[in-house]
Amino acid sequence: MTAPPLCAAPDPRPRKPRNAAPGGACDCHFHVFDEPSTEIAERSYSAPPAPLARYRNVQAALGLDRAVIVQPSVYGTDNQTTLASLPKDGSMKAVVVVDDDTPAGQLTSLARHGVVGARVNLLFSSNAKVNNLAGLAGHLADLGWHLQLLMDISAPPDLERIVADLPVPVVFDHFGHVPAEKGPDDPGFQTLLTLLERGDVWVKLSGAYRLSEDAAGHYDDVAPMAKALVAANPDRLVWGSDWPHPSFTGQMPNDADLLDLLFDWVGAEMAHRILVRNPEQLYGFPPWKPVP
Repeated sequence: MTAPPLCAAPDPRPRKPRNAAPGGACDCHFHVFDEPSTEIAERSYSAPPAPLARYRNVQAALGLDRAVIVQPSVYGTDNQTTLASLPKDGSMKAVVVVDDDTPAGQLTSLARHGVVGARVNLLFSSNAKVNNLAGLAGHLADLGWHLQLLMDISAPPDLERIVADLPVPVVFDHFGHVPAEKGPDDPGFQTLLTLLERGDVWVKLSGAYRLSEDAAGHYDDVAPMAKALVAANPDRLVWGSDWPHPSFTGQMPNDADLLDLLFDWVGAEMAHRILVRNPEQLYGFPPWKPVP
């Protein structure tokens, strides 16, 4: 079987952003592609080399103190690389991929490593077996985890029912993956706004470049959706770089520009909430205390 095409590598020269990140700022969505995990046959793309050391360079350039590593679809349920990337100082948490029948003891072991959630990817192929989303969520609830969903929320017929059936916090990647051309008036996005306003879900302000039709890389067409989410409930929003931007064929973004986008959308005061306070609540980071 022919392997899927190799993804383009991320921008190797991350700039410093125009806006200084506040102390304790968190990148809530990035991936590492490296050993010891191996890519599954069912994958929809082949990952570029993206070791933790290269991400650390990006993190330092952006001035971010904390991060959340998210298990990518190409490794399926082989979480070895994700777990190996976690430092012992608690400055990074992880979201893994598991089957809905993963033994409780294995989940408890993952929690001891710094895992705080599980991701279900409904857009890209994986070998994860999740036939009972509510059942999986029940196992996660026992550990105090959240459920992260990668899905196009403009497609499901009853997003409210899906969320109501889940006994855990629900986090949607990448604005709910609604194309920018559909905009905030899309019925699925309107439902997401309702759920967000009630505090029933969280949304990641990440992956704007995936949704935009702006080939120049300004992503102005995503701004109305970002502003609508902020207006609905800024206390349930987090930000992520989505480094190294896998399975993207457009102009590769510079991560400094992606962080500056957040400040352009919400301003410095709100950015502090989204980058620091909200991740502390969702992922269990301790309140940030600056080093004297």
